[in-house]
Amino acid sequence: MDCFKKVLVAEDFDGFNVAVRDALGMLQITDSEHVSYCDDALLRIKRALFDGTPFDLLITDLSFARDHREVRIETGMELIAAAREIQPSLQVIVFSVEKRTHSVNYLFNELGIQGYVLKGRGNIPEIKRAIQAICAGERYISHDIAHILADKSLDEIEDYDLKLMQLLSEGLSQADISDQFQKEALSPSSVSSVEKRINRLKLTLRANNNVQLIAIAKDLGLI
Repeated sequence: MDCFKKVLVAEDFDGFNVAVRDALGMLQITDSEHVSYCDDALLRIKRALFDGTPFDLLITDLSFARDHREVRIETGMELIAAAREIQPSLQVIVFSVEKRTHSVNYLFNELGIQGYVLKGRGNIPEIKRAIQAICAGERYISHDIAHILADKSLDEIEDYDLKLMQLLSEGLSQADISDQFQKEALSPSSVSSVEKRINRLKLTLRANNNVQLIAIAKDLGLI
């Protein structure tokens, strides 16, 4: 495949590494490197740039198991952000079990990834399809979570709302949240404004009460 000549894979489980390797082989991509730690991945990216032979594509998981080794970069999301700073043109496919709406939206809209493959059945052909789609200039996302990018309801949720739901999840009352917002100079901060915002969030996230609101927000990865 002419589109991607050099690929870096960051994955700490051998079984999934084999799936990626097989998919690359089917596409006749022979120049690939595999690492189990995000720190090592970033070092490889830096070294390749220094040598004048940069990677074309990064395929990375989001979660990496902890062991005896101390690391600076713990997650694939951090790795992508760090890689973007030094090589903005690097194409990225996430290969993960993560399904939370907020995380997937953030990866596409803020970190600018090109593809998202959900780990599960049929990994090899789907990784292959993802690479082919990106080569054709398209974004790729697994069918089972494709609805996430089509759902625009979360676009209405602001940083203020995230802070509000976080405080609500910590057991603060509306009056307590109002006091906290006043201390942090966040506006609006009145009790009535906080109550109205909570009601709006319940409508947006289709929650019947505050407890359900927090549960949904946690499931979506908002808090």
